[in-house]
Amino acid sequence: MKASRVRNYLNAHRVTSTILGYVVVMTVFSAVLGAGAFGSGLFHAHAAAACPQGDKTYTVVPGDTLNIIGENNGTSWQTLATHNNIADPDLIYVDQQICIPQDQQAATMTSTVNTVAVQTADLAYAAPVAPKAPAARHGGGNPYPYGQCTFWASQRYSQVHGFYVPWTTNSNAWQWVARARENNWTVSTTPKVGDIIVLQPWVQGAYNLGHVAFVEKVQPNGSVIASNMNWAGSGARVVNSTFKPGAGVAFLSAN
Repeated sequence: MKASRVRNYLNAHRVTSTILGYVVVMTVFSAVLGAGAFGSGLFHAHAAAACPQGDKTYTVVPGDTLNIIGENNGTSWQTLATHNNIADPDLIYVDQQICIPQDQQAATMTSTVNTVAVQTADLAYAAPVAPKAPAARHGGGNPYPYGQCTFWASQRYSQVHGFYVPWTTNSNAWQWVARARENNWTVSTTPKVGDIIVLQPWVQGAYNLGHVAFVEKVQPNGSVIASNMNWAGSGARVVNSTFKPGAGVAFLSAN
């Protein structure tokens, strides 16, 4: 009798356990299906969201991140996260639509162009510049004997420009061209008022030591009127004479 009761009790509870197990399984399965349907609906809500007018629509593909999408579209991941109301920028879905604001993209591109322009300008500004020629040297006194052509040329140059010629040795008249170059003076074949004219020996009436004078005027025909000492028998008197550019003639200037 007791054995029969035990058997009946166990059979009754086995059925109950089976029913309860079935109910639990079905409940869990339904919950999973419901969650899947909800997640799918949420996912598709992301995928189907329409972008504002003027925005570019981008569809997420496997391997995408907001940072990659931003770099490829000229904007930042922060802008994309804010613009698309994405709370977690590390969580986006395949086939999700990302709205890319075009005004932000244009601003970024403009900034890039401006940066390149500035860099180009900086490079151009930093290009090597040819060094300036050394400054011409100035003399502090007149070492030449009074009455000589060299005395007057240096003296008159000082009267007009404020300083004498700086060379004092190996400086006969015909040597002034070489001395001028050594002292960074300009040597030219074209005259201008204020230059020193140098005649080589036997040129336009000069003797064996050459001749120097000071250019007072350049005439329309290219010849010059120069003041001199010791020219054509003038001795220590200052006289004006006419010379012309040509072979054996040079013009010296410190500027």
